[in-house]
Amino acid sequence: MLSQQLRRWDEDFSPNARDTQIIYSSLNHFAWLWLGAVTLLCLYLITAMSAQKDRWVSSFSFLLFCVFSVPRWGSARLLQELSPQRYFSSLQAGRASLAYFSHNVSPGAQPFLEQIENAAEALQDYGISVVKVHCPKEDVSRYCGKENTLRKAYLFRGNMLIREFPTDALFDVNSIVANVLFALLFNEVKYVETLAELQNIENALKGKSNMVFAYVPATGTAEHRAVMEAAFVYGTVHQFVLTTEATLLKDAGNDEPDVPSAWLLFCHCQQATDLAQPCRRTAMGQALTMLNIHRHLKLMGAPLVTEVAEDPEKVSTVHLQLGLPLVFILSQKETYEADRRTAEFVAWRLLGKAGVALLSRDRVDLNILLQSNVALKTPDEGVPIKYLVLEDTDEVITLVEDKNKVEQIQKEEEEEEEEEEEEEDEKENNNQDVQDDQVVEAVSRDKKRELPLEQILVLTEETFHSALLETARTVVLFYASWEAVSLAVLRSYTEVADHLKGTQGVLLSRVNCWDWPGICTKENVTQFPAIKIYERGERSVRYNGMWGTEELTSFIMLSRVPCPLKLATIEEAEGYLRGEFPSELSSYHHTVLLGVFSPATREAREAFEEAGNILSGHVTMGMYFEDDALALSRKYAVSPPALLLARSGGQRVEGMALPKQSIQEMVQMIRYKLLDAFPEITVQNLPCYLQLGKPFLILFSDGDIGQMEGNEMLKLAKGRPQQEFVACWLNLKKTPVGRGVLKAYFATMPSLPVLVWVNLHAGGEVFKFPSEQSITEMNILSWLEKLKAGLEIPSSTLSEEDWKPPLPAYDFLQMMETAMPELPLHSSQRRGDMPARHLPESLGGDTAVQEEQSQETKAEKVGSPGRDLRGTAPRLAAREKQGKRHTEL
Repeated sequence: MLSQQLRRWDEDFSPNARDTQIIYSSLNHFAWLWLGAVTLLCLYLITAMSAQKDRWVSSFSFLLFCVFSVPRWGSARLLQELSPQRYFSSLQAGRASLAYFSHNVSPGAQPFLEQIENAAEALQDYGISVVKVHCPKEDVSRYCGKENTLRKAYLFRGNMLIREFPTDALFDVNSIVANVLFALLFNEVKYVETLAELQNIENALKGKSNMVFAYVPATGTAEHRAVMEAAFVYGTVHQFVLTTEATLLKDAGNDEPDVPSAWLLFCHCQQATDLAQPCRRTAMGQALTMLNIHRHLKLMGAPLVTEVAEDPEKVSTVHLQLGLPLVFILSQKETYEADRRTAEFVAWRLLGKAGVALLSRDRVDLNILLQSNVALKTPDEGVPIKYLVLEDTDEVITLVEDKNKVEQIQKEEEEEEEEEEEEEDEKENNNQDVQDDQVVEAVSRDKKRELPLEQILVLTEETFHSALLETARTVVLFYASWEAVSLAVLRSYTEVADHLKGTQGVLLSRVNCWDWPGICTKENVTQFPAIKIYERGERSVRYNGMWGTEELTSFIMLSRVPCPLKLATIEEAEGYLRGEFPSELSSYHHTVLLGVFSPATREAREAFEEAGNILSGHVTMGMYFEDDALALSRKYAVSPPALLLARSGGQRVEGMALPKQSIQEMVQMIRYKLLDAFPEITVQNLPCYLQLGKPFLILFSDGDIGQMEGNEMLKLAKGRPQQEFVACWLNLKKTPVGRGVLKAYFATMPSLPVLVWVNLHAGGEVFKFPSEQSITEMNILSWLEKLKAGLEIPSSTLSEEDWKPPLPAYDFLQMMETAMPELPLHSSQRRGDMPARHLPESLGGDTAVQEEQSQETKAEKVGSPGRDLRGTAPRLAAREKQGKRHTEL
């Protein structure tokens, strides 16, 4: 019955002569199922009827109905006994039958008849009938006439004789089923005796089909039967090859010293297109049974690596369904290609033992440690997924093969975490061993994470100037590979490169000033990191904003548009004020500045253009200087030269005169006008407001401020005293650092919202607005008058001491001279930092990838002892075991 179920599971073999056998077999089994179902139904209904009084007549009548409802053929014996004439007249085209001819049953033939009757049910699963033919004494025909003929069994397909078997070769059920199927599948299952025959079949299958190669010690065994049953089901999907020659085992890749009792290999020839390249082979590790072979072939047909974009707890694959574990390689977008190759490498090593899936952190919200790079899901219900940190692929293999390894790894991780916590506690208690710089600490903590630098071109003295001329705009990061802030900015820079991937006319590059100090000197880069944008190698704009990914991306995109943008008509100018920007600025919304100039204000116009060059990348500026500029300026009640500011998509346009002043003064004025009247203070915009040198009136709020407080503070900010201080607010939910600020101002955390006056530039006194008063413009103005008169007592006073580090800075030059006295100025080329003498389309990343792939292919061929895992986890402990040194990114 098992083979019939497997045939139902695998409906992918093509129609042939065996289809008739399967249909007949299915009908026969349907009859038996019908018999069982009707019998159970009858028994149930009879019991129900008999339980009621005076219903015995109905019960008896229904019993008769049930008896006559049972199919007659359900009671037929599987071993049919027919006369020669009736047997040959009953043969059907395409249907196989095994017949034994005899005059009378001798005692010596009785064991054979018992075995052939036992095999009848198994053969019927494959549509093969078993018949005992009674020969009359006077019959001297071909099959009944000779004495030796009566010692044989005959296999027919239709009325054609396929094979005759000596009865002593059919000694049990296994031998009968194996030999009969072997004869029927003679053209589908190849038998080989030499290595040359095996290689010829393998070469013929390359690029077309896979091969199942099996060794059995002899035909007629249980293992031989299992292979033949599998070939009956899967023979049209894979090419089956059989041998009984033990000498072929070592040639086929079996390195075991002892010859196994049976062996099966799945040869992946469909993927091999090179005749010189042998097919990959995966051995079945279990005993040769029909169920194990079916299980193995199912695993070989499953995807090598499954990509997962859902909760791992919900993932179900054929491996889990068949009782095998599933290994997840945790990945992220930046390292996808490397993680994919690692997953495939692991999958080939674990083929038939476990499944492998590639789980993307970017598409699934996983509440796990960032360091975890591998997860293991077992088929056992109720067992949670285990997330682990492994060093290389060998540990993944051991994880699957050694079930105790999981608990051992988790125990080691817990011990390591405890040791790290103890070390951190010791460091906190010993300031002499701590670098107080938080940037250094953050970079050091994340030092093992490999950066995806493929999209960023490395420039050298030979390629720098030619690279600037190749692209419309070239962004250059000048950095030092050993300096912490440079490394922190480099991380943001890689994220910018990912955001701008595919953007036309923009090339992201980098120069390591440690290796190429001459370039940095010529480009006037005296401190690093520094970012400059070059237009065809002519004009350059230097970035002086925050080092975050969003700010850098905005700066680069805004730099693509001329600043100021010259507008040709009044319609274009008014559309510009409404927010109708060029496509490059469609996703970047800024306050719009428009300079309006008449032909007589040429000097002011030139100063405005120079100011635009300085502010390029930071602001959105346009200019209109056509003959009808006067009409445009009058619409907004100003005269040229004038400056128009449009906020909120042009809903409110503010006009102001643009007095004659120096370029630097104009830049300062534009920056000041871009500031909001009542801004929300964030980490990003705080430096802009600190540069004003004014006291701060800050409203701290746990979330968005109320409408009433907001309106009152806005009226105050726009009033007469606005030139004296900066009125602003801070959202503690969006900017949590504000809680630390409040704790520094007050001994205890005040109730929110709270209004605070602080003068960071003079005295550092902190005053708290009375909590019993409502926040209104009049109350605040009255309170500010008391502050001026000295009638209020400050809540605290900030220290005037300089913020200096507790320890002197590291002398890197002295440290490097001591550790590496032979280090040359220009370090040798390193992986990931290869000079690009010519600008490839892929920004210099393809060569490294190809080299890495070729190295991995070689490693697989020679049996690499293990490779480092990559992905979302940092570079692992295998990297730490190398000597501690500055690593070139």
